Amino acid sequence: MTNVKPQIPRVVPQREASPCDRLFAGRLPGIRVYGKSQDGEPVPFRRIDLAPTPAAFGGGRQPAIFLADVTGPFGEGDGTGSPRRRTRPAPGSPTQYEAAKAGVITPEMSFVAERENLRRDALIEELAAIGNPKAKALYERSAKAKRFTPEDVRALVAAREAVIPLNFRHPEAEPMAIGRAFATKVNANIGTSSISKDWHEEIGKLREALFCGADTVMDLSTGAHIVETREALLRSSPVPVGTVPIYEALERAGKPEDLTWEHFRDVMEAQAKQGVDYMTIHAGVLRDHVALTKDRLTGIVSRGGGLLAAWMHAKREENFLYLHFDEILEIARRYDVTLSLGDGLRSGSVHDGCDKAQFAELKTLGELNRRAAEAGVQVMIEGPGHIVLPKVELNQQLEDEWCSRAPFYTLGPLVTDMGAGYDHITAAIGGALIGAAGTAMLCYVTPKEHLGLPDAADVREGMAAFRIAAHAADLARGIPGADLRDLAMSSARFEFRWNDQFALSVDPARAAAFHDETLSGSGAREAHFCSMCGPQFCPMKLARDLFD
Repeated sequence: MTNVKPQIPRVVPQREASPCDRLFAGRLPGIRVYGKSQDGEPVPFRRIDLAPTPAAFGGGRQPAIFLADVTGPFGEGDGTGSPRRRTRPAPGSPTQYEAAKAGVITPEMSFVAERENLRRDALIEELAAIGNPKAKALYERSAKAKRFTPEDVRALVAAREAVIPLNFRHPEAEPMAIGRAFATKVNANIGTSSISKDWHEEIGKLREALFCGADTVMDLSTGAHIVETREALLRSSPVPVGTVPIYEALERAGKPEDLTWEHFRDVMEAQAKQGVDYMTIHAGVLRDHVALTKDRLTGIVSRGGGLLAAWMHAKREENFLYLHFDEILEIARRYDVTLSLGDGLRSGSVHDGCDKAQFAELKTLGELNRRAAEAGVQVMIEGPGHIVLPKVELNQQLEDEWCSRAPFYTLGPLVTDMGAGYDHITAAIGGALIGAAGTAMLCYVTPKEHLGLPDAADVREGMAAFRIAAHAADLARGIPGADLRDLAMSSARFEFRWNDQFALSVDPARAAAFHDETLSGSGAREAHFCSMCGPQFCPMKLARDLFD
């Protein structure tokens, strides 16, 4: 296949790790290191150096574990730098899908392959160097699991089973892929509302989301300062940024019934020019589908779906996004904006889940995906809302069938309606299950879901729950190398390497704080027990003694 010669971004020279580098503000484990893509482009990772096995348990050095690092400038040095700007093609160039279909391996595809492989080549080298037979036996199988090549990435993008959402005009973003063959991604929603006090707070939310591992962020801002908020996020974000253009279109129109195609077109064009990487487009909400929601318990709960339903009711006309979809495709193709075909009729209660309205829209999204393919535009499919556990997998199966295995991007799904204040848990349960069935990206839900606008603390809670759900899905799908972190954590747990356990956790600062609350003092982190069972009744110690 053909390779496009990239222009390589500047690499910040590595320096000796200082104590503060071990945990940036208690949040980021390890130190920033770089691998290199096949084209020589630097790809960031977190290197987690593990302590040796204590002599009491046989001793022996442990290899480092590598994790993806999405924090960009926020996770390097003092965190005040600017993102590296990658060289990007001009608008109107071939999209990632068009390049893949033509057999061209882009620099972005090479970057994705390196990132998804989690530096397992370096792990294999370390296993050989440290001379620890026990560690080699533990890690070697996973370390040598299938590695992605740039050609693998190209083939999946060409087959429309993966997308690389990266606008030609967002040079600050690092390439990433969304598709079932890759690690399950997590999106964090941020953004202002009409009652927000200071739009500058969104940069703090972006930082929080990245520190918690968000693979993409969506700016769902409404009210004043939409353009300024989005510009600040785009110029600061090392991950893809998504939007819902109809929100800003409504701000321009004033009322749903006053919306026009021209409002939407102008907003979409402006957002694409700014650099938005993917956009939720509710083009599958048709008049006949809306009629099917009449007897629902909770009606229409998608903001975009509700706006369009109100517009169609007032105008007695078909959805203008459906009627003008070819023009939407022209804008998306020009800037390589990935379309996230929206689930405007997703269910807002388990009572309404998997009804005729939801599935009628999903079938229409399949039709729109096929039209997008003809136009050279990348597509994700959104779904499905509130769904009882036994029907979660069905939604993935139908999306595969009707939407040709396009990457599925789901909100939850929430598996019960009674979790107010804890809906990040109800949604993470459904997210793990649908991720195991093949969903490519999960949209996080925070504890404030259904209750209010989340703050930075809510972002942290929601991201932790969904990073766990996504990782559980990766284990279930057998994503190569996914279990390395679990193997390292279990080994550290059995050997009471407390600091390693903290570093390998989803939230190192919280894990350390919980431990230290009940077992503190100078030797607490070297103790071979925790406060739960104490020194006399630790079952892991008792089990070890059986064979000593």
